[in-house]
Amino acid sequence: MAEDDYSARQLSVLEGLEAVRKRPGMYIGSTDSRGLMHCLWEIIDNAVDEALGGHGDRIEIIVHDDESVEVRDRGRGIPVDVEPKTGLTGLEVVMVRLHAGGKFGGGSYTSSGGLHGVGASVVNALSERLDVQVDRDGRTWQLSFHRGTPGVFDDRDGIGPASPFTPLDAAVKGADRLQVVGRVGRGVTGTRVRYWADPQIFTKGSRFSLADLEDRARQTAFLVPGLELDLRDDRPGSTRPRPVASAVGPGDTTDGPAADAGTADAAAGGPAAAGADAASTASPSTAAAVEDQARETFRFDGGIAEFVDYLAADSAVTDTWRVQGDGTFTETVPVLAAGGEMVDQEVERTCHVDVALRWGTGYDTTIRSFVNIIATPKGGTHQTGFEQALLKTMRQQVTANARRLKAGSDRVEKDDVLAGLTAVVTVRVPEPQFEGQTKEVLGTPAVRQIVARIVAQGLRDRFASKRRDDRAQTGVLLQKIVAEMKSRISARAHKETLRRKNALETSSLPAKLVDCRSNDAEHTELFIVEGDSALGTAKMARDSEFQALLPIRGKILNVQKASMAEMLNNAECAAIIQVVGAGSGRSFDITQARYERIIMMSDADVDGAHIRTLLLTLFFRYMRPMVEAGRVFAAVPPLHRLIVPARGRRPAETIYTYSEEELHDTIARLRRQGRTYREPIQRYKGLGEMDADQLAETTMDPRHRLLRRVTLRDLHEAEGVFDVLMGSEVAPRRRFIMEASGEIDRDRIDA
Repeated sequence: MAEDDYSARQLSVLEGLEAVRKRPGMYIGSTDSRGLMHCLWEIIDNAVDEALGGHGDRIEIIVHDDESVEVRDRGRGIPVDVEPKTGLTGLEVVMVRLHAGGKFGGGSYTSSGGLHGVGASVVNALSERLDVQVDRDGRTWQLSFHRGTPGVFDDRDGIGPASPFTPLDAAVKGADRLQVVGRVGRGVTGTRVRYWADPQIFTKGSRFSLADLEDRARQTAFLVPGLELDLRDDRPGSTRPRPVASAVGPGDTTDGPAADAGTADAAAGGPAAAGADAASTASPSTAAAVEDQARETFRFDGGIAEFVDYLAADSAVTDTWRVQGDGTFTETVPVLAAGGEMVDQEVERTCHVDVALRWGTGYDTTIRSFVNIIATPKGGTHQTGFEQALLKTMRQQVTANARRLKAGSDRVEKDDVLAGLTAVVTVRVPEPQFEGQTKEVLGTPAVRQIVARIVAQGLRDRFASKRRDDRAQTGVLLQKIVAEMKSRISARAHKETLRRKNALETSSLPAKLVDCRSNDAEHTELFIVEGDSALGTAKMARDSEFQALLPIRGKILNVQKASMAEMLNNAECAAIIQVVGAGSGRSFDITQARYERIIMMSDADVDGAHIRTLLLTLFFRYMRPMVEAGRVFAAVPPLHRLIVPARGRRPAETIYTYSEEELHDTIARLRRQGRTYREPIQRYKGLGEMDADQLAETTMDPRHRLLRRVTLRDLHEAEGVFDVLMGSEVAPRRRFIMEASGEIDRDRIDA
C-alpha cells in the first residue's frame, strides 16, 4: 500500500541549478565528449556575440594541461553592478540564474546565438570549478564557483578544483561578493572564463577534442570577418608545430592591440592569468615555430565566400555568388508590464540574409546553415526557404530556355538543382526560435519567406545580367541541371526495369550466395565472408533462418580510383550490389535493401583489415545511405582461445581474447587466482581455423558476438580520408604514411 500512496509529499521541486545537474542531457544533449564540447561552445558563443556587436576583435581559447579550458575575449565585460530585482551583481545573475541574461530584447544584443539565458549558468552548474574575471571600470573583478555555488578557493598550493573552497556568506550583498584582484588601463574591458568539467556529471574518458575546436574556430572566423580566434592546447601529447600563418587572411597580422591582452591578464593575476605567457601574444610566424604546444590562429576577411571556397572540393562551374538582403516581419511576444503581469505585444523584427553559393562539376551537395553564427546542422526555416527559392527559380529558367536546352516537358526536381552545390546560408534574427537548447533547427516561421524572396531575387538578377561571364556561367549551370534531370529519369527507368526483372528472375542472384529462408528484410543479415574456407565454417555456424552468406575471393576492386563502369564490370563488386538489391550511386534506394544488416567478416590480420577497407570504400562511394543509417557492421572475431581446466564440480572454462594486451591481462588474472590454462594457447590465423561452434559463439550468434558499427560522424572529413588513403593520387598517401609513421606503436603490430 505504501507504494500506491501518492500525495504532494512525493513531488520534488528543484531549485536554481539543481535541475541542470539532475537532468544535464536536457540542456547539453549528452554527458560524453559531445556534451563536454557543447559546454565550451556556449562560452565561446557568448564571446562571439560580443564581437558581433562590435565589441572586440580577438578571442583566445586555451585548453590547459589539467583539462580545464579558458576563453578570453575583449568585449564589454559582464556587468558587475547590482541588478535591482535580485540584489545580486550582474556577473552572479548571469552565472547562477537560469533564463537570465542580456539577450531577451533589452537592447544589449540586436542578434545573438544565445536566447534562452541558460548557457553560462548551465556550464557553471556542470563544472567542478569555474572562475570568472571581468575587466571593467579600471579594475579586474573575480568570482569563483564550486558546482554552481559562489565562493572563494584557497589556491596557495596550486590552482584547481581540489583547492579548499569557502562559500560566500549570504549576508554579503552586492558588489562586496566580488573580489578585486587587479587594475587595468582606462577603456580596457573583457571577460575571462576558466572552468573544470565536473567528473560527477561527465562520463569517464570525456575529453576536449582539438580537431573539433579547430573546426569550430575556423567556422566562426569565416562567419565573422575580421574576428581573430587563437586556439592553444597545452595538454601533454598535443606538442606539434602548427602552420598558424596559413590560417590568417592575406595582409592580416596579430600585432597592435593583441599584444595588450597578455599585459592585462598578467596584471589581473589569479587563475585566468596563470595560462598567460609570451606565446599568447606572438605573431603568427612566431607561433608557428613554438614546439611545446599545439596552436593555431584563424582569421578570414572574405567571410562566407571564402567559406564556400574552402568547403568546395570539386572544380567550379560557377563563381562563388553572394546574395544579401534584409526583410522585416512582425512577431507577437510576451513582455513584462509595469504591474508585473505578462502581456502580448507586437514587435517588428529585421532579418538579415547573407548567402554564398557555387556549383561545381561534382555531384555531392554541401549546405551549411547558420543563425547568428550558430550552426543549424538539421536546417530549419531558413534552409527550407533557400532550397525553395533555388528550385522555383531554376524551374522557371529551365522552362524559359527549354527549347535551347532540349529539356522537353520533364520537370526539374530538387536533387537536380542541388547536385554539385556548395552553399553557406546565414541569417541574423533578433531572438530566434530554436527547437531545443542545442539549437540544431531554426523554427521562426517568417524567416522562410524572407530568405526565399531574397535568394530568388538575387538569382533572377544573376540570370538577367548582361555581363559575359554571368551569361556563360548561368548557361553552363542550366545545362548541368538539365543533364542531371535526364540522368535521374533514365536511372529511374533503368532501376524499375531491373526491379521487375529481379522479381521475375530469382536466378539473377549470384550462384555463390547462400541465402536465408526469411523474406522479412527487417530481421535478416548478410555476412560478406572472406574466402571459401571461411564460408564452409560459416555455413555450419549460421542461423539459416535469417543469416545469409556471400563469399568474396581475395581483395575487391579499389573503387575510389576506378570509374563506375570498371566497378560494375568487377565480378565481386557487382555481386555485392546485386545481392544488396537497392541499386548504387545516386539511384540507391535504401528501402529496397534485401537485408537489414550488412556484416563484413574477415580475418583478424592485415589482409583482413585491407579487405574491410576496400569493402567500406565500396559502400561509402556507392551505397552510402546504408552507412549513414548505421546498417553496416564489421565482425570482431577473437585472436586467442584459452581453456581453463575444470576445478572441482565446475566444468572447464573457455575464454576468448581479442588483442595481445587482453590476452596478457587474462593470463595475469588467472595466475593471481591460482588457476592454470592449457598449453599451447590457440592463436587463430583466420576464420577458417575456427570450428563452427566457436565461430557461432564468438562472431555470428547475436547473443554473444561483438560487432563494430560503421558510422559517418563527419562526412566531409571522411571523404578526405578515403581520398587520401584509397584515391589515385600517390603523393598525398606517401606524405600521410611518412608523417604518421612516428605515431605507430611497434608493440601493437602483430608480427
